[in-house]
Amino acid sequence: MYYRELGTTGLKVSEIGFGTIPILQGSVPVLPDYFNLNEEEALAVMEYGFSLGCNLFDTAIVPEYGDAEIKLGKFADYIGREKIIISDKARFYDGNEMYGAVECSCENMGTTPDIYFVHQVDEDHADEVFRKGGALDALTELKCEGKIRFAGIASHYYDILLRGAVDDRVDVLQGSGNLLERGMLERIRDEERFRKKGVLVNKVYAAGLLPARFSVRTLIGAVLSYPISGVLIGLGTMEQVKAAMDWDMGEEREELISFEEVLTVLEKEYNPIPCDRCQRCKCPYGTEIHTLFRQYQYFFLGKDYWALKKMGLGIAKSAEYCRNCTHMPCLAQCPKKIRIPEKMQILERLVSAHPISRKQEQIDFFP
Repeated sequence: MYYRELGTTGLKVSEIGFGTIPILQGSVPVLPDYFNLNEEEALAVMEYGFSLGCNLFDTAIVPEYGDAEIKLGKFADYIGREKIIISDKARFYDGNEMYGAVECSCENMGTTPDIYFVHQVDEDHADEVFRKGGALDALTELKCEGKIRFAGIASHYYDILLRGAVDDRVDVLQGSGNLLERGMLERIRDEERFRKKGVLVNKVYAAGLLPARFSVRTLIGAVLSYPISGVLIGLGTMEQVKAAMDWDMGEEREELISFEEVLTVLEKEYNPIPCDRCQRCKCPYGTEIHTLFRQYQYFFLGKDYWALKKMGLGIAKSAEYCRNCTHMPCLAQCPKKIRIPEKMQILERLVSAHPISRKQEQIDFFP
């Protein structure tokens, strides 16, 4: 295992961090296919990761991650709290709510987390998080009280991570990216203002869809080729732990395969939209083009129902806006030169044709 500096925190974290979603028990709507590990099984899997060099364990408040936070606290007590680094998070944006969430997390774990993130900050809540008295101010106060060591912002949006990168209250950032959705990683690489922050990356496997098409070694190595502190991998079995923790295996590290090569692999199954989620396209009507394109990819990669449900939230209105838009700034903003209005109509037809088989979908829309 190799270790990297976590920004200017003074911490050194393992390149592979242990994501604790798969060790939970309990109903988690965003993750229906969890492993449902009991306490003994969960501790054994975490101990195996620790034995292979992992020192960073990432979780979230109950009930968002089921009982994973509680299990991680018991593991910390068992293995020795000083031997691991704990990152935790909660989806609260108001300062009072965030303050209470951290106190609840400390009680759940029986210890204090090293890093605490405001989780999944989006554009609708960013101002609330960053304003005076918001969640970030609460984390700053908790740092002063010694209840956490470092404050973080976790988001799937580049502009919000950049806002965190220039805010002195923020120590660590957590974003998403992978071999396919690499646009945000490339922007972070090219933006000097991220250099003083620790940067952790999740969604390396793209909701578990990419390992069926690329090796774990290729997927993890691709993300670690960027100037980040480490990756967070959701792990629920001994086999998954071994595959992730042994990704380097002492061999010469592979070069990052090109985006075009990734598309070539996916083209064997469907017609991928060549979007890397750089998030430069700004729709004047507020449509998150990159998010819709992501759901399209995930539909064909295996998340059929989930992706269709996400796409169906407003796609008819978004496609109508696209048909009537005379400015189309997204076309000029897209570095991949994607014909966005045309793709939006394809997404609308895909959703309206549900339920159909994937094979029939390809025949109908992509002759």
